[in-house]
Amino acid sequence: MFSPRFNGKAAIVTGGSGGIGSAIAEALLSEGAMVAIFDTNQETLQKSVAAFSTSGSMVIGEVVDVRDGAAVKKAVDAVAEKFGRVDILIAAAGGSLGTPRDLNEISEADIDLVLDVNVKGTFNCARAVIEHMKKAGGGSIVTFSSIGGRGASPVTGVPYAAAKSAILGLTRRLAREVGADKIRVNAIAPGLFLTGRLQGMFDALAESERNEVLNAIPLKRMPEIDECVQPVLFLASDAASYMTGTVLDVNGGRLMPS
Repeated sequence: MFSPRFNGKAAIVTGGSGGIGSAIAEALLSEGAMVAIFDTNQETLQKSVAAFSTSGSMVIGEVVDVRDGAAVKKAVDAVAEKFGRVDILIAAAGGSLGTPRDLNEISEADIDLVLDVNVKGTFNCARAVIEHMKKAGGGSIVTFSSIGGRGASPVTGVPYAAAKSAILGLTRRLAREVGADKIRVNAIAPGLFLTGRLQGMFDALAESERNEVLNAIPLKRMPEIDECVQPVLFLASDAASYMTGTVLDVNGGRLMPS
């Protein structure tokens, strides 16, 4: 008989009330996990929790700005108290956050925002869950890099590229530090999944630039959201039990690192 992969596991999904984060939270719930969604938008957070709760799933929401280390710790501790454990962190909060792509339009505030949410936010969340994962006997952290942090992207700007590249270094160093505690840390590097602001940024490109993106994908199509969700769930699951410090590229072959 099929047993859901995450029965009895407690997961935190940051940026979990919209786009890919929401789809990940829903998929974890469908496979038996208890899920806490962290987001800054209280309205969308409440809607997500209400929608997911109708299925009888155990889901809670916390309004958290991942840039605030003290707030993150407080929220993570509350999740651990509610669920009795923390086993999984999906650090999906981040992105280009509506900042400009072109160099002459990028402000210092844009740089600070993108680096703080993506890099500092991921660090804050990872550090906060580690003590609870140690108590649980191990755990899995999945960070979010991007094809834009692995190669030059025509869609997003320098701050985004810098932040998503930094996530890879953070992932490797953290994996080395907590491996002996049976905590795995891996990164996902999605290609162009058109959700939210990214759809708007893609639509704003010149037709030649959009064609350049599509023509560079050997599979010759844009991805479905679930094609990012399932690799994330794989990294979070016991099926990836001997993987840590790795990056999983999910981009239809647009980037093929050696």
